[in-house]
Amino acid sequence: MKKLLVTLLILAMAVSIVACGGKTPTNEPTQQPSEQPSNSAEPTQNTSGGIDIGIVLPTKDEPRWIQDETRFTEALRQTDYKVEVLFSQGDSAKEKQNVEALIAKGIKVLIICPHDGAAAAAAAEAAKKEGVTVIAYDRLITGTDAVDYYVTFDSVAVGKAQGQYLIDKATGKGNPLYLYAGAASDNNAFLFFEGAWSVLQPKIADGTFVIKNSSEAVALQDKATLTRDEMSKIIGQVTTNWDFNEAKNKAEAHLTSAKKEDKGNVFILAPNDGTARSIADTFAADKDVTSYVVTGQDAEKASVQYIIDGKQSMTVFKDVRTLVNDAINMAVTVLKGNTPETTGSYDNGATQVKAKQTEVIVVDQSNVKAALIDSGYYPASDFTGLN
Repeated sequence: MKKLLVTLLILAMAVSIVACGGKTPTNEPTQQPSEQPSNSAEPTQNTSGGIDIGIVLPTKDEPRWIQDETRFTEALRQTDYKVEVLFSQGDSAKEKQNVEALIAKGIKVLIICPHDGAAAAAAAEAAKKEGVTVIAYDRLITGTDAVDYYVTFDSVAVGKAQGQYLIDKATGKGNPLYLYAGAASDNNAFLFFEGAWSVLQPKIADGTFVIKNSSEAVALQDKATLTRDEMSKIIGQVTTNWDFNEAKNKAEAHLTSAKKEDKGNVFILAPNDGTARSIADTFAADKDVTSYVVTGQDAEKASVQYIIDGKQSMTVFKDVRTLVNDAINMAVTVLKGNTPETTGSYDNGATQVKAKQTEVIVVDQSNVKAALIDSGYYPASDFTGLN
């Protein structure tokens, strides 16, 4: 009987403890109510949950930058760093907002291709103020010492390649030459034009080419080297602003005002592939244009097909895989506390910016398959009419 009473007493005490909220001790960590389990499977070296590398590209509306985003995504799968890519949609204010948002997420490196090189100085300075390393990508940020590095193709070489292609296809004298340029807000537009002018000008001076669509270029045609202000005057007349429709409208206006003798077999300096296609379509539709040679750059898929079809003469292939890898390697080197490799420097108006440069390749019908298909850049199935 005594044993039974003791047992009942022990049971009563156990029930009392449970009722008062007692727990069995455990060695497992308990999750606080405010904590949320992570659904991310992304590998990272950033234990704070922030972003290591922020990437800001100018717009989703041009195939070139979608290419870059794709290449960044592919390349970054090979790293353990957390990365975010944002687009500014051709708006410098949005660009600065993107940079500020990335700063708030704790980025240590900013890779930025500015919409407007001068306007982007404020974004670069905001990042630099927070100790972020700033890498200008493809386009140089100007007028500030807040840029640490510049990853680029040799933009002057791009222009030279375009100009030389026109020269190589020209015969005789008096060939009509139509000049077009990128956006005056883009420092690269000046570098492309500088390169093209450096090789075209002697052939303009000797009468091989006759400029048909820029009075400013005609006025300066005897100058082998142009100042930035002089280039600005020409670009102001022939800018496409990298816009397909603006390029089309400008080409239509030039052909409408041109005399019949200003047409025939024409030569066209178009700054990139998107504008090249628009300009080519416009010139092809003019009954007084017998033939045209038109330049481009970026090796966009649509322009590769145009080249195969004989509707665009050439493109300057800038292997984005190499440029992206250069940018990522530079960022990772910085994150590891080391100094990136550079191959030159550029004057951005405030300082000399150390740069890593990538070579470019001229592509036309003669080597389009070898350069772009056989190299693995594009699959052959993306195109028709390949030999």
